[in-house]
Amino acid sequence: MYRHSLKLLLLLLSFIAFTNCVEAQKPKPKKKAVQKAPPPPPVATAVVDTVKPAVVIAPPPVPKIDSLPIPKLKKSLRPDNGADTDMGIKERFPLPYEHIRADDAIYRHKIWREIDAREKVNLPFMYTADEDNGNQRFLSILMKAIQDTLVSAFDAIDDRFTTPMTISQVDRKIRDAPEMVEKFDSLGVSIGKFEQQREVNLDSFYKFRIKEEVIFDKESSRLFWRILGIAPLKRVITTTGVDLGESEMFWVYYPDLRPILSKYDVYNGKNFGARMSWEDLFESRMFSGRITKTTIDNPFDIPIKLQKGLSDNSVFQLLEGERLKEKIFTYEQDLWKY
Repeated sequence: MYRHSLKLLLLLLSFIAFTNCVEAQKPKPKKKAVQKAPPPPPVATAVVDTVKPAVVIAPPPVPKIDSLPIPKLKKSLRPDNGADTDMGIKERFPLPYEHIRADDAIYRHKIWREIDAREKVNLPFMYTADEDNGNQRFLSILMKAIQDTLVSAFDAIDDRFTTPMTISQVDRKIRDAPEMVEKFDSLGVSIGKFEQQREVNLDSFYKFRIKEEVIFDKESSRLFWRILGIAPLKRVITTTGVDLGESEMFWVYYPDLRPILSKYDVYNGKNFGARMSWEDLFESRMFSGRITKTTIDNPFDIPIKLQKGLSDNSVFQLLEGERLKEKIFTYEQDLWKY
């Protein structure tokens, strides 16, 4: 029994040894090669400049223009008048024009006049006082009405009110061209020349041109003067000093302007008991203006100063305007019999 168990044990050990030899002779599986990542490209090294760059100072921003050059005023916090006049001014409205039929207008002519505010009778146009409703210059009244979009300004390319203008376009007409001003930094070193808006002197606008029509109505046997438009004038001088003369900046349709003018009093330093509005002044024709152009005896539609024989003599131009004024007056008087 013992021998038999020993034989089985030896047989088992032999079998185990044989299996180990077979496993050792089998080829071993190859390990998968691990792909190495390619080396990163060489990084270019930046050359460090030890010199500090120059400090660039930006030019000052050009101010944005969003309004016309009207003086900014503060309203009075207490009544500034001894009498209560506010309600009377707010309730004033112009009277509507009397209707004129085209068939009854047997005499019609257009006339252009030039008002010089430096003349004594026209000095109210230059009244510079400040009140709660704004500056009292006539030009300031016009600009405030345009800025508040109460009336429209029309381009002076013609005087027939064909091309409306925006507020920025009106502002460019009023202001002169920007001037070049040299700027300096805190160390006094010049940083260049930049554009800068010039200050607007409202007192430099002292001439106005009005366009009107004279009509004789045969039904009422009256001569009517109807103002159609008003335009402030500006003397244009180039940067080289060449005087190009005076030209209209813009036109305002007068019938649209009448309600605004009725809210402003005209300066009268002598008769304080008879205040009148600007609308009363124009309708009563209490201003002086010389005639510069008419449709009377003018088939070529040119101003008086360009007519033959009158272009070189301002006195003759003035006399020609007076002759035309007298011709209109004589026409009305000749229609009556005494």
